[in-house]
Amino acid sequence: MRLLHRFTVFGLALALAMPAIAISQPWPTLTPVQQEALSPLAKQWDSLPKLERQRLLKMATKYPRLTPLQKQRLHKRLIIWSKLTPEQREHARQKYRAFKKVPPTIREKVKEQVQQEQQQKAAAAAIASSVDAPATN
Repeated sequence: MRLLHRFTVFGLALALAMPAIAISQPWPTLTPVQQEALSPLAKQWDSLPKLERQRLLKMATKYPRLTPLQKQRLHKRLIIWSKLTPEQREHARQKYRAFKKVPPTIREKVKEQVQQEQQQKAAAAAIASSVDAPATN
């Protein structure tokens, strides 16, 4: 009976330690799927804070179910994310949390406005680049 108790306690301790082990995984020990999902962060992975690595590993579990377009978008966002300072990342998280508290109808209106602004900027940039391009005849 005492041996069973020790195994139970050991198993529980091991189970509780598993998330900590998963968090501190160095890049080479990640699975190929995790490495593919998190590839934009490969160079800086081992220097990321443990909590951030935990968040990213959790996100990477969803990666296999994404469409190719969603995977491409995720990688673009991870590249942008990797260039932010820790303070900028925390500020982005705060903005995200605040935005999630806004009612869905207002959120959709804000998203539409942002998309329109991005389209206008892209159109203006395209016009500017066509004006700057030398004419070839």
